[in-house]
Amino acid sequence: MNFAKNKNKIIVLITTTVVLVGVFLFYFLSKKEEIIIESEVNIAEEKIDPFEDLVLEAKSAFVWDTYENKIIYSMNGEAQLPLASLTKLMTALVVSELVPEGIIVTIDSQDINEEGDSGFLMGEKWRLADVLDFTLVSSSNDGAHALASIIGSINTGEGQTQEEMFIKEMNQKAQNLGLIQTYFLNESGLDVSQDVGGAYGSAKDVAMLMGQIIKEKPQILEATKYSSLEIKSKDFTHTVYNTNQYAEAIPGIIASKTGFTDLAGGNLVIAFDIGIGHPIIVSVLGSSREGRFKDVGKLVSASIEKVAQE
Repeated sequence: MNFAKNKNKIIVLITTTVVLVGVFLFYFLSKKEEIIIESEVNIAEEKIDPFEDLVLEAKSAFVWDTYENKIIYSMNGEAQLPLASLTKLMTALVVSELVPEGIIVTIDSQDINEEGDSGFLMGEKWRLADVLDFTLVSSSNDGAHALASIIGSINTGEGQTQEEMFIKEMNQKAQNLGLIQTYFLNESGLDVSQDVGGAYGSAKDVAMLMGQIIKEKPQILEATKYSSLEIKSKDFTHTVYNTNQYAEAIPGIIASKTGFTDLAGGNLVIAFDIGIGHPIIVSVLGSSREGRFKDVGKLVSASIEKVAQE
């Protein structure tokens, strides 16, 4: 009899213990899940937009993720401003599309009369690809004029000079690409006067233009990622220094192009790989000669942090 009573008590005790343990475990696991969810929410709330407090010297800036086809950042990105030597991106693209690769370019007296001396010599003969590299890396106005002259000699228009014919092709290409803020008055981007630039466009348009070149003609920009390199003409070997001496300091650099005039101020556009086959393009307009490099450096760092958060 006592044995039966004790057995019942033991069963009740065991049952009660199991129930209490079950309740405790249920409560504990529920609270743990709440803590995890709350922690995840707090972490999400603590993520700060790296672009939020960014201070730039530039009047306009634009960051474009070409892989995702989305805007990462824009500050007055569609404002129309002078392009200065960023113009030479379109110069190079139009030439690469319309001029046969095997053509030999001869530098003449009109070419070397352009503002600035980048090292071209009168009568010097060049392969087209090498003139393109030299022109983009050193931002040569002489080279831009020589390239424009080729197009003018191939496509002659009645009553138009060689340069006018080339500018017409540049503006047509800008229209075809949907660069709505962009138009060109010359092939180099040199200011036409104290009040008029040689070309106009937006930071967004410039980023889109570089993106198009990377997609369709990446070889055009290959040389622009180096701080310096040797380029050979048919007659001489030239050591060419990049107008962006910080190019190789940018992780995953793909391409770079600078621009500067009194009217435009400091302009810069670069492309870099944030991952394999994942180019990000950063462009700034209206900064200063040195400020453009600092601005782009800040935008590159913020872009890396932003993508890492996603």
